[in-house]
Amino acid sequence: MIAITPEVTLDENELQWEFIRSGGPGGQNVNKVATAVQLRFDVLHSPSLPEEVRQRLLRLARNRVTKEGVLVIEARRYRSQRQNRAAALEELVDLIRQASRRPKRRRPTRPSQAARQQRLAAKRRRSLLKRNRRPPSPDEG
Repeated sequence: MIAITPEVTLDENELQWEFIRSGGPGGQNVNKVATAVQLRFDVLHSPSLPEEVRQRLLRLARNRVTKEGVLVIEARRYRSQRQNRAAALEELVDLIRQASRRPKRRRPTRPSQAARQQRLAAKRRRSLLKRNRRPPSPDEG
């Protein structure tokens, strides 16, 4: 069991690991060893996630979720499979933690009387500045 929050824990059997060859530095090791990691987690059918966390997670990671509702995380930063595996798991845990936080409700506010007066005074100053730039009209002269 992987503890994410006090309310949410994941069963390790829900995670599917796939190891693939990684490009980049590593010399001959890169060509021989599958060090990159693909972690797959079925968000839609996971019994571990409460419904509201599931919906927020799907919205949060929408670019990495397949049509079937499977979240795919790739880790190829490190040269060792073990480190990439830990990085992918950490990324999944971070995503689920973010999704478990309820967003604060926005409380609509209105500008204060002083803020409205400042805005109107600034508009008057700007208007006067632009009016003074105009050439004088023939009847003013």
